[in-house]
Parts: sequence; C-alpha cells; structure tokens
Amino acid sequence: MSKFFLSERDANSYSPLSLAFLGDSVYDTLVREHLLRKANMPVAKLHSAKVEYVCAEFQSEVYELISEMLTEKELAVLKRGRNATGNTVPKHAEAVQYRRATAVESLFGYLYLTGQTQRIGELFEYIIEMIDNKQLGV
Repeated sequence: MSKFFLSERDANSYSPLSLAFLGDSVYDTLVREHLLRKANMPVAKLHSAKVEYVCAEFQSEVYELISEMLTEKELAVLKRGRNATGNTVPKHAEAVQYRRATAVESLFGYLYLTGQTQRIGELFEYIIEMIDNKQLGV
C-alpha cells in the first residue's frame, strides 16, 4: 500500500468532519498501540481501557491541554474542527465536549494527511505524559 501525503492547502480543502473521520482512526490506533505496549492483558480489558481514552469527555480534556502547544496553523485546524456542525447528537457527553473531541480528531486527521507523523507522535506522547503525571484524567 503506497502512502501519499497532501499539501496543507489540499488538506484544508477537506471538511473538518472528514478530517475527524480519519483522525478518529489515527488517534484510536495510537491509543490501542499504547495500551498494548503498556500491558499484555485480555482483549476485554484492553477495550475497556481504550474506551476511557477515546470518549468525548477525555478528548475534551485533551483539547484544553494541547491547545496551548499548537502552532497557528494547527490551532486554526483545531478551531475549524470545533466549529464544525454535524447531524450527530452526543449521547454520553455534553455538546461542547463532543465538539472539542471532534476538533482533536480533526487535528490528528489533518496532521496525518499532511504527513506530519512526527508531530502526531509529539502530541500523543505529551498526552500520555500528562496522564502519567495525573494532570489528565483516565
């Protein structure tokens, strides 16, 4: 499978919800890999742990945490994602939490599409560091 990356201009042509569609998968894969490396446990426990990292409430906290360390371009993508409107009504989160979670997923999708995998790694490592330091809840 060959990968291709888009220019920032081309990536910006995608809707924030399309970026979030991809970013959800990127973020989910990072969480799964982190949990698997952290402990070899039954799949049911891995799934339960994963759900805590990928829920809208947690990703809303991530939004607050990483906002301060983003570049202007990244912050613009984050805000586009936050302001995107979809037809989905959150079931287990407040609307603001859901919008922030969508923003985080949009950013991860954008970074992936533009080939900025090192930056994705930096952001995710920071998130894990904040969890380990009890500055971010799980």
